[in-house]
Amino acid sequence: MKHISILVPDGENNLSSIVGAYKILSRANAYWKEKNKKELYKIELVGLSEKVDFHDGLFSVKPHTHILGVKKTDLIIIPSLNHNYQKAITGNEPLIKWIVSQYKNGSEVAGICTGVFLLASSGLLEGKTCSTHWAFAEQFKTMFPKVNLQTDRLITDQSGIYTNGGAYSFLNLIIYLIEKHFDRQAAIFCSKIFQIELDRQSQSAFIIFSGQKAHGDDVMKKAQDYIENNLKEKISIEALASKFAIGRRNFDRRFIKATGNTPVEYAQRVKIEAAKKSFETSRKNINEVMFEVGYSDLKAFREVFRKVSGMSPLEYRNKYNKEALS
Repeated sequence: MKHISILVPDGENNLSSIVGAYKILSRANAYWKEKNKKELYKIELVGLSEKVDFHDGLFSVKPHTHILGVKKTDLIIIPSLNHNYQKAITGNEPLIKWIVSQYKNGSEVAGICTGVFLLASSGLLEGKTCSTHWAFAEQFKTMFPKVNLQTDRLITDQSGIYTNGGAYSFLNLIIYLIEKHFDRQAAIFCSKIFQIELDRQSQSAFIIFSGQKAHGDDVMKKAQDYIENNLKEKISIEALASKFAIGRRNFDRRFIKATGNTPVEYAQRVKIEAAKKSFETSRKNINEVMFEVGYSDLKAFREVFRKVSGMSPLEYRNKYNKEALS
């Protein structure tokens, strides 16, 4: 029988991603047994301690076994962590070493949401692509600059390592893993039983853009402020660089280093974030919002809006503003 390890790291972690993963994978296993007269996996909660408390002791989890009791596992699932990532990493060093050892021995590894911080600390993500919750993207980039973070991606799959975006999108990752480790029919069955959308690929629509300003370049902060305070302008990056008496190439380099975005990307994201808020809170039509954020070409506005949010302006407006439909 194959084996799945759902980790219970020491410290305050996300209980729902542990329970949710165990519940859905166990149901897939039961479905497989109904069809094939045998279970495909032994699914266990695995950790360092006999008991881990959650929410100030309101809940607790007792892992089935210690990591030393698992000699070989086929799939490791790392749950979402609390937001003190350095403390979580320091407090789970034996667990991290075990993950590396198991991966080298053929195990696949899935990091749920901010569990990717624990996974990245193992070194297994260096040079690879991953995702995590968009709200912690800048912190992740600072801690792990050698990892290719793609916050618009809902699920990543590379070299036997899986990651997903934020919060309850871990449900989509579990369905994805069921298709990979059981079969497509088991994934469809579980998606219907637990009412989880199948084949979702993006978390773009959920991202709330907030420019990275935790850097020490005061001139670039002023450039960011200018972009944010002049939404209606069609901003020329050449003119913006000249405004701060910096050559265009050097301006681009400094802006990217400070914010993680090119000046053009930053301006687009700021404008589209403002457009999203307008669609959510007003009854303005597409053209009104478009002009409000400095676009005059409807085709260009639609293309940029879709690139940033994953849907068209009309789709976004209809999804997030009930009054717009009345």
